[in-house]
Amino acid sequence: MKDSDLLDILDDLTDDQFGNFKWHLKEYEKVGDIPPIKQSKLSKADRPDTVDLMVQNYKLSGAVEVIKNILKKISRDDLVRNISSGAEGGEGSTGATVVQKPTTSEQPAADRDLQKVLNTYKINLRLRCQHVTEGTDESVSETLLNSIYTELYITEGKSEDVNAQHEVMQLETASKMETLHDTPIKCHDIFKSLPDQQKSDIKVVLTNGVAGVGKTFSVQKFTLDWAEGSENQDVSLVILLSFRELNLIKDEQFSLLMLIHVFHPTLQKVTAEKLSVCKVLFIFDGLDESRLSLDFNNMKEVVSDVTEKSSVNVLLTNLINGNLLPSALVWITSRPAAANQIPPTCVNRVTEVRGFTDAQKEEYFKRRFSDEELSSRIISHIKTSRSLHVMCHIPVFCWIIATVLEHMWTPDQTGELPKTLTDLYSLFLLLQTKMKKHKYDEGHGTSSQELTEADGEVLLKLGRLAYEQLEKGNIMFYQKDLEQCGLDVTETSVLSGFCTEIFKRESVIFQKTVYSFVHLSVQEFLAAVYMYHCYTSRKTKVLEDFLGEEISSSLDNDDDYSSLEVFLLGAMYKSLRSKNGHLDLLVRFLHGLSLESNQSLLGGLLGQTENSPEIIQKVINNLKRMNSDEDEDEDDGDDISPDRIINMFHCLMEMNDHSVHQDIQEFLKSASGSKKKLSVIHCSALAYMLQMSEEVLDELDLNKYNTSAEGRRRLIPAVRNCKKFRLSNCWLSETHCEVVASALKSNPSHLRELDVTYVELPDSAMKRLSAGLESPNCKLETLRLSDCRLSEISCASLASALKSNPSTHLRELNLSGNKLRSGLKLLCDFLESPHCKLETLRLRSCKLSAISCASLASALKSNPSRLRELDLWENDLTSSDVKQLSDLQENPYCRLENLIWGSLWSMLDSV
Repeated sequence: MKDSDLLDILDDLTDDQFGNFKWHLKEYEKVGDIPPIKQSKLSKADRPDTVDLMVQNYKLSGAVEVIKNILKKISRDDLVRNISSGAEGGEGSTGATVVQKPTTSEQPAADRDLQKVLNTYKINLRLRCQHVTEGTDESVSETLLNSIYTELYITEGKSEDVNAQHEVMQLETASKMETLHDTPIKCHDIFKSLPDQQKSDIKVVLTNGVAGVGKTFSVQKFTLDWAEGSENQDVSLVILLSFRELNLIKDEQFSLLMLIHVFHPTLQKVTAEKLSVCKVLFIFDGLDESRLSLDFNNMKEVVSDVTEKSSVNVLLTNLINGNLLPSALVWITSRPAAANQIPPTCVNRVTEVRGFTDAQKEEYFKRRFSDEELSSRIISHIKTSRSLHVMCHIPVFCWIIATVLEHMWTPDQTGELPKTLTDLYSLFLLLQTKMKKHKYDEGHGTSSQELTEADGEVLLKLGRLAYEQLEKGNIMFYQKDLEQCGLDVTETSVLSGFCTEIFKRESVIFQKTVYSFVHLSVQEFLAAVYMYHCYTSRKTKVLEDFLGEEISSSLDNDDDYSSLEVFLLGAMYKSLRSKNGHLDLLVRFLHGLSLESNQSLLGGLLGQTENSPEIIQKVINNLKRMNSDEDEDEDDGDDISPDRIINMFHCLMEMNDHSVHQDIQEFLKSASGSKKKLSVIHCSALAYMLQMSEEVLDELDLNKYNTSAEGRRRLIPAVRNCKKFRLSNCWLSETHCEVVASALKSNPSHLRELDVTYVELPDSAMKRLSAGLESPNCKLETLRLSDCRLSEISCASLASALKSNPSTHLRELNLSGNKLRSGLKLLCDFLESPHCKLETLRLRSCKLSAISCASLASALKSNPSRLRELDLWENDLTSSDVKQLSDLQENPYCRLENLIWGSLWSMLDSV
């Protein structure tokens, strides 16, 4: 008899009978020296769990006898009679044969067959999900997921404007999450309405989160809980698929049913008919790793039959869109930058995995180390470094830092603890290589403390792979990608912890392997190591592609700068011009690698470089001066985001220069700080520190700071952490307005008052700002755009944004000083909207036309307007215009309390 035969017996029990069975099992008398199974283990055990517990406790033969005795007690003698006892068997016989199933049952045969298939599938799924490896080193023993799983901080909704931010910047923002008042969602409640929400069908969920933040662990935990029978038992079938696997068959034809059978062979007996009666949940993990073409805009091929063949991307778009298996639930996980592949109209709920809170970080280290003193020391150390503390929101990073610090606190280690990201990753690289040597080179006479030439060659090939794929935006790659970088698959597989096999073969069709680094930041570090080596080795072609031909050629021909200065300046300028900041962390690592301490750690891997204290100080001084007013003209078209420029401040920290940070701390503490002249790098640092402050500022008035116009523009990112933001007499570009818009789109958005009086706003800039105003996250109550030279196009963007936001909170709108003319007619559409809550509208000196006045009067008459104050001071209005507007107060819908005409009182008297 096998375990599965015992499961067949329990499957024939009704739920009530099974409950009685478990009660008798926990009360079962002692068998020899074997005590009964504890109630704590049985309380949440489903049928497969119960079989496992019985076999573990009584062995298989004992479990057969126990089950027979309990079946008699619950009056299921029919099942007992069908267990043939005393049969002769071969080696390993238990004295019992397979149960002969009764011909009569409370369930139809087809239902019983389906349930047997699903129970077997659950067992396989539990075996697949219950163990995990942290990192990618599968040579170490696996850990039980439930023993290390720490609940992640998941919230509903997301910050909409993340595509232009490096993921470390997104983590910086997420680091303040404990000060927010979001309602967290547990991963097993992902399809359930929140307590304060109206119950509704949630069929498609999109979960965002930066690389390594725990999306896959959450999916694995959800699946394990379902397979163990502890959560979401209303779902009949959970189908777990990763885009890494789906990429391998992207050019082949499948039906949805075939896809299920191929990836989960245990479900081969599930037919189209059986699938149609199941409540199915499809989980698609890692959309950002997809190489499929998911085109929702041109769905020319509609597939509605689970047996109909098509390409994988067509199957997925039809499934997500509801054409195929419309009753199915769908859960998709993705990094933020790739999430926009799924149209909002196809998604019922968007959630965001924000990683660990501070308390959850501590819980992780306490779970990982039984030594309380060691876990406390690690927690204390990461709190001393802002960079390390922020990155620990990522579970994978917690594993990296735990690996390094655990090794460094052994008796034979005396090195200095890492304080920067570059320090940490240099030590991590050295440690992983040492572990590889211990495993594969033991007894070969190699020193475990040094990188051999062979190690260096493999690491530089991995670095090339890391850099080339980073430029393409890929975080996972296939054998051909490795071969293009000169990597032998067998050579790579022994480099434990960096690039190893993580793809599981499910069938013969998948004789391919997927590779990736343990985390995106590791890929960025190795890319930096490779690029630094290319600099010291003067690999001209690579440097030209990276820096541009002009900068590359000046590495050895610049009389004013050393080659290291030119290299790092060129790298910084390239990262500043990146739209999505994909090189930000790489450039931080490059600056950190220039220090002698990290070069000595990595031996000859980086090559010889000129890094005397004098040159390092020049590099630091260059960072402090970059993009200052002396270097940059407002109108030169060099539109660099102030978010990008903050990275210079981080580069200074990687070079262990804390002078700017200390200056800003003193500035914030000083009562007379506003009088101190701030340089542009000081403004970038101040913007970062204000943005990261746990306290939301009541008001941020950039006009009060003693700095240049460029300095004030550098301060703009702090708008994300204030309630009132003021800036005047300044020129703003499209990129600057993008930052302000991101504050309106953020989740949650703190901004309630935005005043940009006397700030020239081009049409493109106003379009970006309007994109923020139309976000459902926007809670702005006061908007002042006085004297901003708004054109008719800008008015159209503004009106469209205000009208399209159904949750608009806007109470005051000031457009004075703009030559609106016919532009006001466009804004009247917003005034007529039932969502409009405007109470004050200021239109001083707007050169309103007769058509504008007529439109304004009509808009305010046509809707129960909430407008209390209308300011029309200094407009050249005719007596006819005045009469139209003054008649408003006689309209029953009108609530105007204050109608300001200014110099036109005499005209009013005549009317």
